[in-house]
Amino acid sequence: MTQLTQKKLELFAQKILEDYDTKNPSVIFSDKIKISNADALNIQSEVSKLRERRGEEVIGYKIGCVSKETQKKMGFAQPAYGRLWNKELHADGVNLSKKNYTNPAMEAEFGIKLNSDLNPNLISSDYIIDSIESIYPLIEIHNLIFYGDAPHGAELLANNAIHAGVILGPENKLPKNNITTDLKLIYDKEIIDTWPDKKWPYDMLSEVEWLAKELAKMNITLKKDNLILTGAYGFPVPINNKELIEVTSSAFGNVKAIFNSQ
Repeated sequence: MTQLTQKKLELFAQKILEDYDTKNPSVIFSDKIKISNADALNIQSEVSKLRERRGEEVIGYKIGCVSKETQKKMGFAQPAYGRLWNKELHADGVNLSKKNYTNPAMEAEFGIKLNSDLNPNLISSDYIIDSIESIYPLIEIHNLIFYGDAPHGAELLANNAIHAGVILGPENKLPKNNITTDLKLIYDKEIIDTWPDKKWPYDMLSEVEWLAKELAKMNITLKKDNLILTGAYGFPVPINNKELIEVTSSAFGNVKAIFNSQ
């Protein structure tokens, strides 16, 4: 597949951002454009530059597609990543409008915040754990829409891993010992999915080393106070007509949001 020119990358990025701003994400792919995963990541970077120029701030990164099943579905051989933005970080209990999203779909997840910059040359499990300030339960919001042909990996990457925001739960200081927790995704008091035996730190931090090394290829370093979404255990679930979205963890607390139709 031919590599896109810088001019073409910039044109794609401008269009993708325009569509995102008008709540019509990914429409550019309805023309069945074909791009490589590498070009899709470059487009994501170009969109990031545009957003930073207008005053938005990257506050961290999400790791997506951590399960082998999801990777296969997307045509990947590894996870994916996207940027987190300051204007899309929401507090526990926030009231949001469905009209600001396209097929809003949620994931139950954990996030970590760093206490120092990560040197990718020093990365190890112990180094990562020593660099964590706190852990949070959270809800990740997605625009679950694909217009191109399957697999949708390049479309997902170009659209910031279909990320559309985070509702952040309570802060928990770094546990001193290994612990096991459950994690539940709940819509209008109905359990949509549950994971009963997730182990800290192994199940939460399995792909953080991968993220640090992938970003290093782009000359990006994970920074102190960055929030990292460590990866969901399932695929985003559309909320459809549901309004009360909750994520609960027996060890790390609960978080909720209201998505209304107004």
